[in-house]
Amino acid sequence: MLVLSTPLAAAADADDYTPTDPATPSLAGSSAVGECDRDVPWIFFEVALTDPDKQVTSNEAKLVLTNGTETATLPLGPLVDGTLKGRVLWPGASIDSSGNANGWPGWAFENGVWVETDGNFRWTRGAITATIEVNPSVVVPLSYPPATPVCDANPPQSGSAAALPATGMAAAILPITVFGLLAAAAGVILLLRRRSARH
Repeated sequence: MLVLSTPLAAAADADDYTPTDPATPSLAGSSAVGECDRDVPWIFFEVALTDPDKQVTSNEAKLVLTNGTETATLPLGPLVDGTLKGRVLWPGASIDSSGNANGWPGWAFENGVWVETDGNFRWTRGAITATIEVNPSVVVPLSYPPATPVCDANPPQSGSAAALPATGMAAAILPITVFGLLAAAAGVILLLRRRSARH
């Protein structure tokens, strides 16, 4: 027996259809961290894009820093299979051909000495908001890398390292040196007394 579809049956089938909303793209799991390496301030980043329905039309990632007044945009590069990992110099920082630090944000080399300045991205060392952007975006915590006993992302002899507590060998050298000087002085005094006693 042949059953023909009627307009009424087709309308009923249409009413049963529920469209599926595409999944929203996400950068959850992405991160950016300020780290000091050989006295150079770097931003190490990881970008992870989740886009199951292929809605994102660009694969170029960037990091946007702002303090609410000023803004700096750092290109990170293209995503490969939805991921990207690497590092970029902190704004205002620079290195020579050997990878040694020769510039820091908030500092300028004038008349042979390093001096603090309000320019050269000094504002990035304060309270900032960092956002990783592709097409979706995500805000990530980020701050300028603090000085440590082995790495200081500031110019040499800028005074920033002087405030650090002495550790390791540096902590041991001072008391040893003082003890050595006292022992030497005591030895000289004892020698002079013996000589005067003989005479």
